[in-house]
Amino acid sequence: MHTSIRHILNTTKARVLALGPQPLSEGLKAGKAGFEKRDFFSAVADAKADGLVPVITEVKPASPGRAFREIPPAVAAELALEMEEAGAVAISVLTEPGVFRGSLENLDAVRKTVCLPVLRKDFIIDRMQLEEAENDLVLLIAGILGEELGAFVELALEKGFEPLVEVHNRKELDLALETDAKVIGINNRDFETLKIDLGTTEELAPLIREYDLDHGTRHLIISESGMNSPGDVRRVIQAGTDAVLIGSALMESASVFDKTKEFVQSAGWR
Repeated sequence: MHTSIRHILNTTKARVLALGPQPLSEGLKAGKAGFEKRDFFSAVADAKADGLVPVITEVKPASPGRAFREIPPAVAAELALEMEEAGAVAISVLTEPGVFRGSLENLDAVRKTVCLPVLRKDFIIDRMQLEEAENDLVLLIAGILGEELGAFVELALEKGFEPLVEVHNRKELDLALETDAKVIGINNRDFETLKIDLGTTEELAPLIREYDLDHGTRHLIISESGMNSPGDVRRVIQAGTDAVLIGSALMESASVFDKTKEFVQSAGWR
């Protein structure tokens, strides 16, 4: 695992310890009062029916070794609204405060502003983190959770969140397919080198489709990281993905609205 990822995990453990002991069992069973999960599956299906690419856009202040822009909650809400108006099917919000400079406040501001499903993107390593915020989807990283992945998927489902299980290789994919997760994200960034290769999606997406055919299941496949042009989007669509998650290319653009629209309209569906 790359040193940057190890650093994030260490600081995340410190964040969790700072939360202190909390009685969680009842909260996990009951969920937060008044919380109603927004339908991500319908949003993706509707976009595809209209001949559009289902794009999950990301409010992303920074990435390892790279800062994009300062994004306080009010700005996060404005960006998310632009993304929604441009046709995004969901909004991903970074909440890791160190390397990615995200925040739970940004997540809260975005979900209160848009009507779209909202994904919390963080390094979830403790059940207490599932008590911190209201979001429709939550990222669970197979390469980090390992054998605990199945338990975290169940906890997320009990809480009312849709788990998006992220995988980087065949071993992690096999682990994800053993869980009840219906959404699998293929991260094209290698956690060992941090290098990006869209070939990762081309390798793993067909394996998920094959698994579904053999087992009578249906997984939603999302390609993550490394898409900077409509051509990149078309490439992963042709590999069999249902949706794409794009962050850096949007944060680097002069107009988040125009760039989102460009990706949404970048390819029709076969």
